[in-house]
Amino acid sequence: MSQTLIAFDLATLLDSDEAISEYLSQVLADGDNEEFLRAIGYVAKARGMAQIAKDSGMGRESLYKAFAPGAKPRFDTVLKVLHALGIDLCAQPGHVSNPTTI
Repeated sequence: MSQTLIAFDLATLLDSDEAISEYLSQVLADGDNEEFLRAIGYVAKARGMAQIAKDSGMGRESLYKAFAPGAKPRFDTVLKVLHALGIDLCAQPGHVSNPTTI
């Protein structure tokens, strides 16, 4: 009996604003920059690359390249795409492991 593997596409699971928000929040919490960039690419794919490219003012191919594994997109590119996705980044106080006294 042979087993057949089916292709897994994370973008199919990102079908709501809540799922996208939770996914990106978890990736950010893990602290892996490259994984966060890949996550943005998955979200853009889930929302439709052509529309995100149009909304961000980028070409579709440029968008794919910017978020491909190993790519190092500029911060302004990341912000343009996040804005096109309707995602806001929010800074909040975090845990400090070695607080400095003043």
